[in-house]
Amino acid sequence: MSWRKLPVNLTELCLDTTLRCGQSFRWTKSEDNIWSCALHGRVLSLRQDAAHLYYRALFPEILHTPPTPPSSAPPSADGMANEIDDTKELVYHYLNLEPNLTELYEQWSSADRNFEKKAPKFAGVRILRQNAWEALVGFICSSNNNIIRISQMMEKLCVHYGPLIGHIDARPYYDMPSPTRLTGSKVEGHLRELGFGYRAKYLHQTAIMITQQDARWLDSLRNPESPILGHAKSSAGDMLPGGREGYRKAHEQLLALQGVGPKVADCVCLMGLGWGEAVPVDTHVWQIAQRDYKFGKGKHRSLTKLTYDAIGDHFRTLWGKEAGWAHSVLFTADLRAFSERLSSKIEIKEEIKQEDAASVVSKDVIEIEIKEEDGVNPSSEPIAKVKLPPSMSVKRELIEEGSLDKPEKYTVHGRRKRQKGSISGPRG
Repeated sequence: MSWRKLPVNLTELCLDTTLRCGQSFRWTKSEDNIWSCALHGRVLSLRQDAAHLYYRALFPEILHTPPTPPSSAPPSADGMANEIDDTKELVYHYLNLEPNLTELYEQWSSADRNFEKKAPKFAGVRILRQNAWEALVGFICSSNNNIIRISQMMEKLCVHYGPLIGHIDARPYYDMPSPTRLTGSKVEGHLRELGFGYRAKYLHQTAIMITQQDARWLDSLRNPESPILGHAKSSAGDMLPGGREGYRKAHEQLLALQGVGPKVADCVCLMGLGWGEAVPVDTHVWQIAQRDYKFGKGKHRSLTKLTYDAIGDHFRTLWGKEAGWAHSVLFTADLRAFSERLSSKIEIKEEIKQEDAASVVSKDVIEIEIKEEDGVNPSSEPIAKVKLPPSMSVKRELIEEGSLDKPEKYTVHGRRKRQKGSISGPRG
């Protein structure tokens, strides 16, 4: 299948942020900036530029009697077929492209100054509409874990238990295994051998519990306003302080599964079942709540069940029924992988007159520029300039501060004594 495109700009969707911010753990990125994942019986590939989202799909080869001897070449796009190609609908659905994200960001910013500061550097973050089973497995694996290791676990799970869908440049892509595939008596031990640790038991027992339920049980917990692909929407009822009734019911039932606590249940509700008001509170969000929303004092000094619920209720009061989506933008801003977007760099342009080997230079005019890096649309234009008098010299170094919320500091070296000054960049 050749590339097709949808008119989606980076403000409405940023793949590089959305696909690596801890929602889904199976997307891989190639050297030419193409994201690929086995989804819904095909290998889906995505890329984008400033104005468009591009997509293509690789379907499994139609089964024929194999040649003799069997071909060792991976199947190509020309050999793929599917009677009904619903890839456009899948892309639109999976990436949750219907809501106007610019309007949502404006709504959340008007309700919260902290969001207003952080959000401009993290435009285009969307909550994916994932398969509920995949979300459940991924977030059971997330316990005491990081995104890289969770991704490795999901890859191993698919390779050893999931169906092979196809190859891209000789790389195989496997889809998620069904719950039934994880119910065998040897599964737990094998997963431990693969490095899943105590999570192996949780995955095995949860798979057994789900297969003992009605086949549609997980999807019956889904927000009817965010149905599975191909189904019509219906009302989810009135929004209440603790979330809609359907959300609270889904959260409660998920807690009965092995390896599922309040945070994992909320992750599944938000990213697998479409309940936008679900607010998962992990260590990142707890730090955000203390730093930016005055939690961590009095009865909310530690992250108890009472505090967990209070944080969720506070964000639901601020942002409404998409509080989990808004919270995910702040969560992304707190991840180390994206910390460069909240930093600025000082670059020194010099007319060099070398003084010594210690990398100290003298200038007739020293011009300092602060450039902002947003990670999406980097600009070469400086956001501030300062000129120092010719009697001063500046040590040639790159100074980075962690956040533009604080004044940027630099050190000026005089010929006789050291002084300190500061430059205030724009607030995030």
